Amino acid sequence: MKSKYFFIFIFFIFLLISQSSLNAQSLNKQEIDGIMLMREEEKLARDVYLYLYEKWGIRTFYNIYKSEQTHMDAVKTIIDQYNLTDPLKYDQSSSFTDEGLNKLYNQLTKEGSKSQANAISIGLLIEELDISDLQKLLNNTNNKDIILVYENLLKGSRNHLRAFYNQAKKYRINYETKYITSEEFNNIVSTSQEKGLDQ
Repeated sequence: MKSKYFFIFIFFIFLLISQSSLNAQSLNKQEIDGIMLMREEEKLARDVYLYLYEKWGIRTFYNIYKSEQTHMDAVKTIIDQYNLTDPLKYDQSSSFTDEGLNKLYNQLTKEGSKSQANAISIGLLIEELDISDLQKLLNNTNNKDIILVYENLLKGSRNHLRAFYNQAKKYRINYETKYITSEEFNNIVSTSQEKGLDQ
């Protein structure tokens, strides 16, 4: 039986391509740069989570690793519809076009390898980063296709943050936020899972 992620993703694609605005708007450089960033940032999450799952065997990492592939595919739909050049021409694990993401991957996997608690904290950190970047990108576009994708990715990232937070409680981790405020973090983890790419 195919996973629920597959069916949700297919439904999501149907919604995307049915938008009457598709290709009606040209993209500016800021929007294109944002798309390229999110394509690789979702890959960063996927690759780090797979590494940490193989290191520690914590199932949450594997579940969210699979979900991050769905997020990558969602960004790819925008790349394809607007005939952009995919920065992941060769999708090799732990390899990124953005040199900053290469360095970040190495830092995160090194830190996450120290202990299971560290690994869970890395998961929280990555989802914080995704949420922060997606919010910034949403504030700088009025393109309906991009907004549709980013809003779904944002729901997914909040769901992932909740999942890692549940693990953090088990490991009694005292986590301090870096990319979003502690108030926003607490608001997210104190609310229920959202329907979207991951629900």
